[in-house]
Amino acid sequence: MPRQLKIDFVSDIACPWCVIGLGGLEHALGALGDEVTADITFHPFELNPAMAAGGENVLEHIVRKYGMPAADVRANRERIKARAADVGFTMNTSDDSRIYNTFDAHRLLAWAKDEGRQHALKRRLFALNFTEQADPGDHEALVAAATDAGLDPAAARDVLASDRYAAEVRADEAHWQRMGITGVPAVIVNDTYLISGGQPPEEFERQLRHILQQG
Repeated sequence: MPRQLKIDFVSDIACPWCVIGLGGLEHALGALGDEVTADITFHPFELNPAMAAGGENVLEHIVRKYGMPAADVRANRERIKARAADVGFTMNTSDDSRIYNTFDAHRLLAWAKDEGRQHALKRRLFALNFTEQADPGDHEALVAAATDAGLDPAAARDVLASDRYAAEVRADEAHWQRMGITGVPAVIVNDTYLISGGQPPEEFERQLRHILQQG
C-alpha cells in the first residue's frame, strides 16, 4: 500500500527557485511511483509585497535590493534558466524581464484550492510569469490562466473583482512566517520535515526516502 505524504509548498510565483523546487519535487515523486501518494497544498509567500502595479525591471531590482553587480545577476540568471530546463521548464528571462506584485495571483490560488485545481493553476502561473513574461497581476491574464487550468473564467473574474481570499492569504502568510519560513521554496513534509530551496530531483528523492524510513 502506498505511503501518504502531506506536503505544504510555500512559495511565490515570482520566485524562479520555486519553479525549480516544484519541478524537482514532481520528478522525485514520479521516481517514487507507487510507493507514495502525495497531497500537495500551495501556500503564499510574497517576495515583494509592496511592489507597485506594473512591476519593476528584474535586473535593476536585484542589483538594488542585493547590491549585486549586473554581471553577476546575469550569470545567475543563466544558471537558473539551465536548472529550470533540467526539470522541463522554459524560462524566457532577459534584461528586459520584470517582477510584479503577486497578491492577486495568491488569492486566485487560494480559490483554486477550494475548486480542486490548485496544482494546475500553480504550474500555469509559473508559465505565465517566467515563460510568457506576462504580468501575473493583470486580471485578464489571471482569468486566462485560470481557464487554462480548468477553472471557470467567470468565477475567477468574480474572485479577482472582489476582495475574496485576501484575509485567508494574509493569514496563511503570517502562519508560515510564525513557523520561521523566511525564504522560499520551503517544502514541509508531514508537518515535520523541512526541505529548503530549489533542490534537484535526486536530492528531493533522497530526502523523501529518508522521511519514509522514519515511519
